[in-house]
Amino acid sequence: MHIGLVGLGKMGGNMRARLRAAGHTVTGYDRNPDLADVDSLPALVDALPSPKVVWVMVPAGEPTRATVEELSGLLGAGDVVVDGGNSRWTDDQKHAELLAEHQIGFVDCGVSGGVWGAQNGYALMYGGAADDIAKVQPAFDALKPEGDSGAVHAGKVGAGHFAKMVHNGIEYALMQAYAEGWELLEKVDLVDNVTEVFASWREGTVIRSWLLDLMVNALEEDPGLAEVRGYAEDSGEGRWTVEAAIDNAVPVPAITAALFARFVSRQDDSPAMKAIAAMRNQFGGHAIRTNDPGTAPGAS
Repeated sequence: MHIGLVGLGKMGGNMRARLRAAGHTVTGYDRNPDLADVDSLPALVDALPSPKVVWVMVPAGEPTRATVEELSGLLGAGDVVVDGGNSRWTDDQKHAELLAEHQIGFVDCGVSGGVWGAQNGYALMYGGAADDIAKVQPAFDALKPEGDSGAVHAGKVGAGHFAKMVHNGIEYALMQAYAEGWELLEKVDLVDNVTEVFASWREGTVIRSWLLDLMVNALEEDPGLAEVRGYAEDSGEGRWTVEAAIDNAVPVPAITAALFARFVSRQDDSPAMKAIAAMRNQFGGHAIRTNDPGTAPGAS
């Protein structure tokens, strides 16, 4: 097939390479002219045969909304727009309705695979009408990993990004569990080589996973993670997962705790922990640490 691709960053650029390696023709557009095949979105659309399929890989929110809106004026009846970014699932219906006014189809696709996707394939979760999915199917088949799994038509518009959102929420909790286990093993003066312990779990255990493989890689490259600051961002999906759980009265304590742990990581000197230390000192006389290294603990 011949497909248009908007956004050629780390993910988009690798996806273009994988599609081309599978024999498909890709015309790509990016604001960075060094990455782009054409110099504008209209030029990209003009290069495509009908029915035209344009896959959007730009940041979620306003950049995606603006791109979809521009495409609504460039594409025609029977064409399809795929949003493969990390958009919030609630935005998908709005985009679908906007495009439907011009008889343009819309497919939302959650994409997982990161920088390894070009080599290993991307896990794909997509939502939309069957007719629209069929027009994109050759690209899905090229991008997914080899084998029978790795791609799913999750349901109607919004289902793909909702599934990817929950996937990322689970990812938060898994990473938090590995991180806490690593810290405990490092803290207790008992285990000689924590990295080798983690590596041993990669075969035969119920907690083996690709995330565990990546954790071992990181520990082998930087023993003790001395070069890494304990600060973790969140890209939005974790928050959205917790919000959806609240809206639907579904308890997700592990995912919620993992999300809040990331917030804690951004505080060099947690105000809440200051308050807890102060209260412990008040009711039990427990020592507190002050900012002045010359002041003894508890002397405040």
